[in-house]
Amino acid sequence: MKPKKNRPETHAPRRSAASLIATLMLVSFLPAASATPLIFSCAAGNDLLRVASDNGLDVKRFDAPLAAVEAAVDGDGVLLLADAYPAHTTVLDAALFQKAAGKHLRLYVEYPSFLPGMELGAPRGTQWERAVIASDAFAPTLAKLRILAIHGCRFLPVRATTPHIVIGRVAGFDTAVYGLAQESYPILFDLPPQTGAGDVLVATTKLSDFVTGRYAPTDAWQGIWSYVFTWLRPGRELVALKWTASVRPSFGAGAALPADIEAQALRRGIDWYFNSRMVIHPSMMAKYDRPCNEPVAAVANPDLKQDWPFGHRTARMPDLSTQVGDGSLGVLEGFDAKIFHDGTQPVRWWNRNDCNGEIAGAMAVAGAALQNPPYLKVAGNIGDWLYFKSRMSLGDHANPQHPAYGLIGWNDTPNYCGPGSMDGYAVYYGDDNARSMLGMMLAAATLKTDRFDERLMQCLLANLRLSGRLGFQPDRVDQGPLQNAGWQSFFNSSNTSYSPHMQATLWNCYLWGYRQTGFELFRQRAKTALGMMMAAYPDHWVWMNGIQQERAKMLLALAWLVRVEDTPEHRTWLRRMADALLASQDACGAIREEIGKAGKGGCPPPASNEAYGTTEAPLIQSNADAASDLLYTCNFAFIALHEAAAATADPFYRTAEDKLAAYLCRIQIRSESHPELDGGWFRAFDFKRWEYWASSTDMGWGAWSIESGWTQSWITSVLALRQMKTSLWDLTKDSKIKSHFEKLRPTILSDETLDKVLVNPVGAGGAK
Repeated sequence: MKPKKNRPETHAPRRSAASLIATLMLVSFLPAASATPLIFSCAAGNDLLRVASDNGLDVKRFDAPLAAVEAAVDGDGVLLLADAYPAHTTVLDAALFQKAAGKHLRLYVEYPSFLPGMELGAPRGTQWERAVIASDAFAPTLAKLRILAIHGCRFLPVRATTPHIVIGRVAGFDTAVYGLAQESYPILFDLPPQTGAGDVLVATTKLSDFVTGRYAPTDAWQGIWSYVFTWLRPGRELVALKWTASVRPSFGAGAALPADIEAQALRRGIDWYFNSRMVIHPSMMAKYDRPCNEPVAAVANPDLKQDWPFGHRTARMPDLSTQVGDGSLGVLEGFDAKIFHDGTQPVRWWNRNDCNGEIAGAMAVAGAALQNPPYLKVAGNIGDWLYFKSRMSLGDHANPQHPAYGLIGWNDTPNYCGPGSMDGYAVYYGDDNARSMLGMMLAAATLKTDRFDERLMQCLLANLRLSGRLGFQPDRVDQGPLQNAGWQSFFNSSNTSYSPHMQATLWNCYLWGYRQTGFELFRQRAKTALGMMMAAYPDHWVWMNGIQQERAKMLLALAWLVRVEDTPEHRTWLRRMADALLASQDACGAIREEIGKAGKGGCPPPASNEAYGTTEAPLIQSNADAASDLLYTCNFAFIALHEAAAATADPFYRTAEDKLAAYLCRIQIRSESHPELDGGWFRAFDFKRWEYWASSTDMGWGAWSIESGWTQSWITSVLALRQMKTSLWDLTKDSKIKSHFEKLRPTILSDETLDKVLVNPVGAGGAK
């Protein structure tokens, strides 16, 4: 039997339960009795068709534009949607527009191959561009300069004098604060009357892909579709569409949580590593081992034959049919913030020291908390790979005569920024080494093994000898300068860096090292630096992506200072930092992001439209924006509050931690259509909208990124520690690492070197 074409359907066809959950539950405020059918030309699975039907609108669907126009009666509203997007435009011609005009139809057309009287350019893609409301058509629901995201947008350049929506590179959270971009292109506009085509509303891209493409924010798209449907049927009552996003928070802001929600969130958070194929399987190595190409800017339709089409070893996510790895090859960094038109996201195909160490710890403590032996096995494999097999730990890092001895490189990628750049394993960030060490402390204690102890002690001492007399390291150390200057120049320096984000976690490691070994230099350099940092707060602090992340990092170090020296002064410091951090904790548990003092930000918000996407940056444009950051703040605040509560037994810290725990469980990603995202945590969450939304200007880790280490690992680690009713400090107290100290210390820090170091070079004085 031949398939029947152009047969009208009075309602959308049945769908699977999973598909229903992903796109439905919508309500229309348009009375059915007064409804005039909307005529659609599109595939049966089109998002807009389904949402309209599920909202109770009367719809008729046809397979082809001409059939839809021919079936329409005088004055009907007809939607000609872009089935072949983004590869092909919607095939239209002059005869179709003439026929529609003759019947006084109101046409909404998407991604057209032809428009009467207008010249369409070749399709082009976007990189940092966002859509912006450019007219008063949507008022008062959407004001001019309101920003919205059309992910994976591919559009047709065209000249239009008064567009309703444009696309261009703009800075801002909800509003284009510097106005429209100089180079803006129409996305939605009315066809000029002089064309003689009648009433035509043109979208130069596929707006109807809003559920699949995860367009955001939801309230803006509700306003747009209300306008379009009202335009199609003037005089009719306003239509308010609602839908459930395909990628969404697990619970509403006020929904009751199950009694075992933290155990559920923990299991889902750990399973995310396997479901997303972040844990590398041998079958993935052929792709992983390809050389790094030059980064590619503004990719419209990337050639997938190219190794890393999105730059910095960022490419399409692993095939979900790939077998699951066991940790013996490490774990990928996570998902990039870019979202394609099909709702998928690219992945950063490299191993990082910090992420793998953190994940080993998270996997281990989760295995213990949930009594899951496979998690424990994978945790051990990750640790073995990182410490004994990866190039980040081997080579110069294993040579006692080299100044990099004991350090662990940033990542395992040669020429990590393209040909001619330095190797990723010849770059050292003290904070990355520190977080990796904290994770490996946790892994060793939970696995009840001492096999990581010697390598861990090497790393502790190697970092100590790069910390100067005042306890500060350079924020970054590269192999070349380290070889040229020697580690002694760092060890004997008096440099400072008033950035807790870059410095404070190392002081946690030194305080822990002092607890385990009694080596005075660990305590002295950490305590000196912490005292200077507190004296410098807040005027001299340098904040990275916001001041809140600095407070969170400092809070953790101060909690462990109380463990080492429980004095009234140290408790006062701890409470002062917690009060500052929690002053912006919302009733829902979110910790609101905050931009610090002007001129002290290492990565401030963009100061122009042209600056959007050019550097690392906050999720907010101003402190009026209601976003929380799970890459830099909430994740580290979670472990900091947990350790502060354990150190002080003060319910103040536990109450704040409990609120944050509930918030994190609520906003954990839920998605049936994207199992690779389900159970993860995006960097950004707008806790007033209750949606994943923010300014995604950060060039590497934007609003929709998922970091396998920093974010995913510390949230799951704390959930597991809460299940076990213990803390990181207490769980690791029985480490046998001291057995390696006496052997390694003279090799890394000779007696002669230590004799030249003043026991107390400075007091806890103020900032210079």
